[in-house]
Amino acid sequence: MAISAAVVILPLGVLFFISGLVVNLIQAVCFALIRPFSKNTYRRINRAVAELLWLELVWLVDWWAGVKVFDHSSAQSVNFAGKEHALVVSNHRSDIDWLVGWVLAQRSGCLGSALAVMKKSSKVLPVIGWSMWFSEYLFLERSWAKDENTLKTGLLRLKDFPQPFWLALFVEGTRFTKAKLLAAQEYAASTGLPVPRNVLIPRTKGFVAAVSHMRSFVPAIYDVTAAIPKSSPPPTMLRLFKGQSSVVHVHLKRHMMKDLPETDEAVTQWCRDMFVAKDALLDKHLAADTFDNQEQQDIGRPLKSLVVVSSWACLLVMGTLKFLQWSSLLSSWKGIAFSAFGLAIVTVVMHILIRFSQSEHSTPAKVAPMKPKSSGELSDSGQHKQQ
Repeated sequence: MAISAAVVILPLGVLFFISGLVVNLIQAVCFALIRPFSKNTYRRINRAVAELLWLELVWLVDWWAGVKVFDHSSAQSVNFAGKEHALVVSNHRSDIDWLVGWVLAQRSGCLGSALAVMKKSSKVLPVIGWSMWFSEYLFLERSWAKDENTLKTGLLRLKDFPQPFWLALFVEGTRFTKAKLLAAQEYAASTGLPVPRNVLIPRTKGFVAAVSHMRSFVPAIYDVTAAIPKSSPPPTMLRLFKGQSSVVHVHLKRHMMKDLPETDEAVTQWCRDMFVAKDALLDKHLAADTFDNQEQQDIGRPLKSLVVVSSWACLLVMGTLKFLQWSSLLSSWKGIAFSAFGLAIVTVVMHILIRFSQSEHSTPAKVAPMKPKSSGELSDSGQHKQQ
């Protein structure tokens, strides 16, 4: 990490790390003292507490970097968003797709109950991973033999969730790159599948499992297509921390869960057809830098995240000054060394967070279960392998 970037990231990292530990502590206390007696009460409290942490990252997008998110969704889709349980399926174009999803969830009023499927090792990450665990994210090992029952249990556990939630899946299994697209095209050509141009071939087994277990209590699937205009640089976590803006266009199409076919094979084909349609939609965006037939709306940047971050910053500054006054920490070389060590830890944690967002194993549903042995699959390196 460049020194200049570290200088910018460090104060943001200190704020996020300290406030995150406070959030984790509150979540842990509520988990131990409230959840055994009332799971719904715990979930409602945790939703509000987790949102205080997630809003810091929304602030990073909205206010620090000034990323512009333009919504091309239909009025009907917008009216339902945040008022119902939904399975959210998106293509995966950039490092911050998951953050764009959080921005949309925040605008819809369900940021605190925006969930995702994650790699199991993610839950041990300080602050963000711990908070996701308390918030009932689904953590898998990317081995269907181990994950099948874990996924089923986690999905059914959401059946009595008291407030509208979004569960995010990136069924392509990895972030889009030209190399992975080439491998997907070669595989599609050799197996008779439609050859993709702007997406990868979806890994359908996790999607099929989600539909199978959730169709009785989740009324809708949100088909999200994200695109980056040719005039905008691709957004990355490092660009966000540096305060460098980008533009993202989002198209959301709502599908009724009851309209999906009943058999697993038909649901598999439905998912593939959805990505064929998504590919065609991205073709139109590539040609015109916009999605067709939908009015473009700038979703703006609400004050809520700015208020939350400002409040956290004031509390941190006041608390730090009080602590330094009480402890005289900077009055000795030992205290200065201890403080420097603490700042170094925060820098490392924030570096891990950036790597976490960039890693192809770290975003929601990149750990989607693999297909049955009778079908082919694309590995994360983009190479075809038989299961």
